Amino acid sequence: MNKTMLQRRSGENKPFNAATPDSDAQRDRARIIHSSAFRRLQSKTQVLGVGDNDFYRTRLTHSMEVAQIGSGICEHLKRTYADNDDISQQIPSFFQIEATCLAHDLGHPPFGHGGEVALNYHMLGHGGFEGNGQTLRILSKLGEYSEQHGLDVTRRTLLGVLKYPVLHSEVQQAGLTTDTPLNAFKPPKSIHDDEEDVLHWILEEFSQHDRDKFRTVLETDGKRRSQFKAFDTSIMELADDISYGVHDLEDALALGLVTERQWREDVLQKAHDDSLLITEAEFYNDKLFSPDSRDRKHAISKLIGYLVRQISVERQQQFEHPQLDLQAALPAEAEHTLDLLKSFVFKHVIRSAEVKAMEFKGQRIIMALFEALADAPERLLQPSTLQKYHQASNPKRVICDYISGMTDHYARKQYSQLFGTGV
Repeated sequence: MNKTMLQRRSGENKPFNAATPDSDAQRDRARIIHSSAFRRLQSKTQVLGVGDNDFYRTRLTHSMEVAQIGSGICEHLKRTYADNDDISQQIPSFFQIEATCLAHDLGHPPFGHGGEVALNYHMLGHGGFEGNGQTLRILSKLGEYSEQHGLDVTRRTLLGVLKYPVLHSEVQQAGLTTDTPLNAFKPPKSIHDDEEDVLHWILEEFSQHDRDKFRTVLETDGKRRSQFKAFDTSIMELADDISYGVHDLEDALALGLVTERQWREDVLQKAHDDSLLITEAEFYNDKLFSPDSRDRKHAISKLIGYLVRQISVERQQQFEHPQLDLQAALPAEAEHTLDLLKSFVFKHVIRSAEVKAMEFKGQRIIMALFEALADAPERLLQPSTLQKYHQASNPKRVICDYISGMTDHYARKQYSQLFGTGV
């Protein structure tokens, strides 16, 4: 690992020793935990409405769980590859992976994907909006630690959260206008055009070949998307997927949102014969649908442990630098099992009438707030935000930053103050 992988945008460049906990990554983790953007995650929707039930996970509890799973993955990989220096030296420290995982959802707006679509609609022609892109923006520009460099975290942490290393304008759907139906504004997976300078800084330590390859755009079925992610990102995404598929399943079970019949039809009947859910079907069926929360927790914990232990490191044979070429991955059977769990949660929770109604309502709130603030910034923006608005080369980005940083509760409150209706 190059020392400069731990460099900050402000110019700090301290030695990095992959064999010991590094103070730079620990500092990144601390800055993220103490940031206002991280605290606001406690009042942002994960799946179900914040405040409707104390058991529901928020973006904050989800991020903490992803960080714990990410640490577990790294511990497993360090043991597995202890005798392979080429791989073991590239595995992030626990501080490093926790910083990456804790930061991964910082940019998600209020009301989840409904809010994301609304903001992307209003940012048409102004660089677009995407939650992961906003995460990079908070870390590199908006965070309160540094006036110019946001939370001023290291290059490796920024690389780790860079899930989609392409610009919005490079993958945006062509032909969109303000008359296009709102559901067409699902954001392309990208970073904002405003962070092009940050992207170049993150990648400048890699060779020209690696930079060009890493930013490859793949077009399938008329849609353009990025193709590659860094090693740390692959670990973080696996931790995120496991948390989504297993922890959100736990929420659904605890709140009685799914039945055992649905479980058998949508998971067991589609699982392969050698899937853990089939070979140990009696255990999982009994424990997951037990009225005792300790039984459910036992099954959930065992399922997470199984998935973590299946993860290995693969070489893509595509890049010169191991931080880009190495990838954490699940074998086909474990991946199929996780995909079944994610699909089950998506079908019965994410696409449930309750969640769709909440998402629709939140989307309308964000649409109305953006329109009001853009129409009357002098009257409605806070003084500090108004100053940024007047100084910005892209004023609508300032409004977008302001709204995306709101919690669900604050957005509802602002809507009620402006329009006089309870939501």
